[in-house]
Amino acid sequence: MHLDRTTHAQQRHQSRGTLSLWESLVVDHGTRVRSGGADLVFLDKAARKRISRELGGKRGMRVFDNWANQYLIVSDDGVIITTGFRTDRVKRS
Repeated sequence: MHLDRTTHAQQRHQSRGTLSLWESLVVDHGTRVRSGGADLVFLDKAARKRISRELGGKRGMRVFDNWANQYLIVSDDGVIITTGFRTDRVKRS
């Protein structure tokens, strides 16, 4: 699956060594929270379980352990604006 990214997101993608497959899994299965004018997409416990089932269990999920705390900021039209790693808990309203 091809994901559209801004120039900034492409730079962050390269600098953080993120896999495109992982980004597509986060976009497809991640939890979305509205943040400013875009969606913050991240993996909570339920989203990790959904991805784990798709990858065939814990063994398949271990490949992506380095990116488990990654988040994406996605615009309303589906373009990835930026990516980063969560260090704090996401506050939900």
